[in-house]
Order: sequence, then structure tokens, then C-alpha cells
Amino acid sequence: MSQHTALEPVRKQISVDCDVESAFRTFTEDIATWWPVASHSMHGEGTTPYFEGRAGGRMYERTADGHEHDWASIVAYEPPYRVVLEWKVNPAAPPTEVEVRFSKDGDGTRVELEHRGWERYPTSGSDERGSYDSGWGHVLGRFQEAVA
Repeated sequence: MSQHTALEPVRKQISVDCDVESAFRTFTEDIATWWPVASHSMHGEGTTPYFEGRAGGRMYERTADGHEHDWASIVAYEPPYRVVLEWKVNPAAPPTEVEVRFSKDGDGTRVELEHRGWERYPTSGSDERGSYDSGWGHVLGRFQEAVA
């Protein structure tokens, strides 16, 4: 019998220089303007990410020839403060959960991301967690640049 040690969620926090509503809108509705598809998509350059702004919607990419690849299901959609995603980019891997919170921070907005659920992996999940730890840093850096 194998026993898994629970891994800490990936947690990232940034501050952006805009109001909460603008930060939320840019993160969701305007995702195609900043998401780094060259390095963080299934099909690379030429794909467009989409975010359906509602609980039960999808986060996905569409290739230039119209093929779609789901990234996540939207579990909670609470503009402009919170979105929760059932993250499942790889159909062979178990889903994890990504929560992104937006809150007022002085004249700007604090964006907090938590990616959890690594215990769902049949292995330890540590390799996947490590990859997402660095990956979310890059993604949020691009988001921060987009709203600057």
C-alpha cells in the first residue's frame, strides 16, 4: 500500500497597477491579449485562449484551423473578485483546482493564485507541482506586464 504526502498548493501573489474590475476583466475576458501561448498552450503560436465568463463555462484554446483544446472548467465565477477553475490541460492527468482572487491593494490590485489538489495524482505529484510553480510565475508576469 502506498502512502502519499500531501503537497502544498502552488501559491503566487502579484500586485498590478489598475483597479480590481480592470484586473479581473483583463485576466478573464482579455486573456488572448496577454497569455503566453508560445510557451503555455498545447499547440503554441497561432492559438488563441478563450475564457467563458460564467460558472460552467470553459477555459480553452483554439488553433488557427479551428481545433479546440480544453484547459479548465469554470467552477466559480464571481466578478470582479474570484474565479475557480477545475484545471485539466492534460486529459490523461487528474484535475486540479486553480483559484484566483482579486482584491484592492492601495491604488492597485493584489492578485493571488492558488493551485491545489496535487494529491489527486497517482504518483506524488511533485514533478507536476514543480512545473506549475515556475509556470504560473511566468504566466502572472505576462499578466502583470499587460496591465502595466
